[in-house]
Amino acid sequence: DYIEGFPPIVQKQLTNIRAIIKAAAPEAQELISYGMPAYKLNGMLVYFAGYKAHIGFYPTPSGIKQFLPKIQAYKHSKGAVQFPIDQPLPKKLIKEMVVFRIKENNRKFI
Repeated sequence: DYIEGFPPIVQKQLTNIRAIIKAAAPEAQELISYGMPAYKLNGMLVYFAGYKAHIGFYPTPSGIKQFLPKIQAYKHSKGAVQFPIDQPLPKKLIKEMVVFRIKENNRKFI
């Protein structure tokens, strides 16, 4: 339902980022949190959201800090990175960030 509320070009990118996350974390629970799609596995993993010109990806502040050198080409903040709608999603980077967050969450529950 969330994805269907956006224009087709945004829907395509949202569908793509959802597929990347689900492939990297197939056991994660998908939910809506803070009004956006989110994934939970031993705690919250990542969130994403659609906007007119970009996809917001929220791997928590630790995920941003860990990947700062790799996200310099994108607008980013302490807890988010913006992937422009008119560019291909960096699939490998998104997967790496999700896997990092899974490992980080798993360490908390050992």
